[in-house]
Amino acid sequence: MEDYVAEALVNRDEPIPVISVLGSDGAGDEEPRSKLEDSTTSSKLKDSLHDAGLGRSDSTHSLQDRLFAKLLQQIIPAEDNDDATDAADKKSIKVISRPGFSLPLMTNNFRRFNARIGVVFVFQNQMIRLLTWQTTTHTLSLLAVYTFICLNPPLLSVLPFALALLFLLIPAFLSRHPPPPSSTILTSQYSIAGPALAPPRAIRPAQEMSKDFFRNMRDLQNCMDDFSIIHDAILAILTPPTNFSNEPLSSAVFFFLFAATCMLFLTAHLLPWRFISLVLGWTTVGLGHPQVQALVYNSLYKQHVQPISSTAHMLLDSWISSDIIIDSPPETREVEIFELQRRKGRGQEWESWIFSPTAWEPLQPARVAGDRPKGTRFFEDVVPPQGWEFSDKKWALDLGSREWVEERLVQGVEVEVEGERWVYDIDDGEDRPSEWRRRRWVRMVRRMIIRKGDAAGTKADSKKT
Repeated sequence: MEDYVAEALVNRDEPIPVISVLGSDGAGDEEPRSKLEDSTTSSKLKDSLHDAGLGRSDSTHSLQDRLFAKLLQQIIPAEDNDDATDAADKKSIKVISRPGFSLPLMTNNFRRFNARIGVVFVFQNQMIRLLTWQTTTHTLSLLAVYTFICLNPPLLSVLPFALALLFLLIPAFLSRHPPPPSSTILTSQYSIAGPALAPPRAIRPAQEMSKDFFRNMRDLQNCMDDFSIIHDAILAILTPPTNFSNEPLSSAVFFFLFAATCMLFLTAHLLPWRFISLVLGWTTVGLGHPQVQALVYNSLYKQHVQPISSTAHMLLDSWISSDIIIDSPPETREVEIFELQRRKGRGQEWESWIFSPTAWEPLQPARVAGDRPKGTRFFEDVVPPQGWEFSDKKWALDLGSREWVEERLVQGVEVEVEGERWVYDIDDGEDRPSEWRRRRWVRMVRRMIIRKGDAAGTKADSKKT
């Protein structure tokens, strides 16, 4: 009597429904979905899964799996490991780390996962039954419990213990002390006294290639479709007003959210949250009733909401266009370039040498180290910084040479007060004549407006480099 009766926990009712979003074009997904259903129910897949489940794989299949796994390991970049970790850190890393991608491991984990995921689908199916009013008394009981919790929030601490009693202990006791069959001739009432009549039940994974295993695969494919549909629907609703593709609209959303945040920060303690939670819960569950849905859609939405929706959109657009003005000019900055000239000795002519981003002052570390100045030989080759563009047509000579020399604490130079404002190296005599001179040119730049096509091109170029 102490032996366990193992049973798989699987959703044996109707399949998990696939969500459909109004306005979504699902015509393109019908063909691949039908092909997927045909492939998953074909005899070839069943035979291959059966052979894999029984372990009847020859050395050729094993070699193919190994080669494919090795190929994937070469494609997927390996994670960097720090060799300087001590023994304690390495021990903790072994506990925390997860194995890399492996096709055989992925296949094994999916089979184990699919054999044990039935409890989630059972819970999901029961919640769908409750929220769609398939059994009215059950839904009203849920609303009654929800009402008690809203009116007296400390009762929420009772809920886990009550659920453990109702859904774990009582069913387990009734499985060991089952009632007599309905066709019995006994007239006495059901009694829980006496020894246990049945062995205890235990939940086991669904056997591979069984109906329960394929039921889990069916519900899993429907849940994946549900997640994809919900994900795309949420992005279609949230992305346009929040990604600043339409800056006035996103600014209006930002303004409303900021105002609501400030108001709730000051007045949240004044709101009747119990009543609000009660109304929202009853409204949400009530909208799951089919008759209520038809009534709301036909009477409320079509007759009242839909006629004024276009007017509301027009009023919102007019308010955004009149009150939210985004006309700030692009950011501007000043860039500089130094024209460097050099002569070989005293009395020689100055030769144009290079246009450099640095002044190439006498005490500059690169010059002291004996390096050569970096830059471009011609003025026309000077380009603005990345992400910027020139806003002026020409470069302008900076006539305030003394200002930038004093501001940067440049030493070992003398400034030309008149003329072309050259800044010369100090002439130390016959041994060290003045070798370099420079002057500063400035020009205004502004931030470039990156459009959608330009952004895609920039990303492609960055990937190539």
